[in-house]
Amino acid sequence: MVPASPSLVLSGGGARAAYQVGFLRGLVRQFPTATFPVITGVSAGAINAAHLANCTKPTPESVERLVELWRSLTVDQVFRTDLLSLGSHMVTWALRLISGGRVRFGSSSFRGMLDTLPLREFLQRALATPDGRLHGITENLRSGRLDAIGITTTNYGTGQSVTWVEGRDVVDWERPGRRSRLTALTVDHVLASCALPLLFPGVKIEQRWHGDGGVQLTAPLSPALHLGSDRILAVSTSYNPTSAEADNPTTEGYPPPATIVGLLLDAIFLDMLDCDAQVLRRTNRMIRLVPDISSTNLRPVELLLVRPSQDLGLLANDYEHELPAVFRFMMRGLGTERTRRGNLLATLLFQPGYIARLLEIGERDAMDRHDQIARFLAVSGAREEARPLA
Repeated sequence: MVPASPSLVLSGGGARAAYQVGFLRGLVRQFPTATFPVITGVSAGAINAAHLANCTKPTPESVERLVELWRSLTVDQVFRTDLLSLGSHMVTWALRLISGGRVRFGSSSFRGMLDTLPLREFLQRALATPDGRLHGITENLRSGRLDAIGITTTNYGTGQSVTWVEGRDVVDWERPGRRSRLTALTVDHVLASCALPLLFPGVKIEQRWHGDGGVQLTAPLSPALHLGSDRILAVSTSYNPTSAEADNPTTEGYPPPATIVGLLLDAIFLDMLDCDAQVLRRTNRMIRLVPDISSTNLRPVELLLVRPSQDLGLLANDYEHELPAVFRFMMRGLGTERTRRGNLLATLLFQPGYIARLLEIGERDAMDRHDQIARFLAVSGAREEARPLA
């Protein structure tokens, strides 16, 4: 029996999510019949997930369209980079700090350090939605091309992780600190999921303010599992360093703010997927020891976790010069020039050169891992020698 099509789980990482698109491009070029009936995404991965679930074209065309969208992206299509906007936001936050919060200038305009109105406009164009509703999802559910999509946000008021689900025959779930909500997905859900803490303003959904879904998502694979997945393809943007690389410091002396903020962002976006994958593998091993699995509610789940073959943070410094002058000046003020691994830069570097490099690496990684992917997808044509995933 041919296994069912796998679910697709897309993690966060800011601009590094372009790697996911490159990987998917390489995958569908080799396996054009591949489909993903269940798709989940968080943070920047939610943008990719929303596009794939909303596009009514076949998967190869949908992925190619996503490639073109990323190639056309620039920083000023994500947030305003002009001196007036950046300067006014920084001054306002500084005045709030030194005044003990007494100084306020139109609180609705200063909920984040950056103005992400351009990102909302970009998403509305990219997802072809004049009214904010992702109508293509409804059509794909009706045609059977899609079973469900889940986009995760963090409820700032309650601290809960909320996965917003649109699908067929889906049952709500609730676990400590995380829950689901059935809904008709909109641009607001996508925008909220990728609202970087403090940097990007949160988004109001159902009278509650929501931000980046990676903040409280301690089990990134759980939405796909709750949606019935038995096989999961998870695409991370985190590089797995060798022991020598891991022990090699990227900053001399006391680390600048850019290094510390980058580590915090990576802890939110990237680390939990690895931990959750370990838990899943241990659970699979435990299930194999159960004599009669039918007497439990457990089921084995096959996981293929792929990650970049290169450190995407290290590459970011090579493209810092592409940033708009004012924003580049601010980033250097945080010490981006004093660290070799630009994780903060990698999160915000929505510029053509860097994105093109990530697309290229992702596509090449998919080509290099042909055989393992072929076996996972249960398609013919795998060569005898397979290269292990990093």
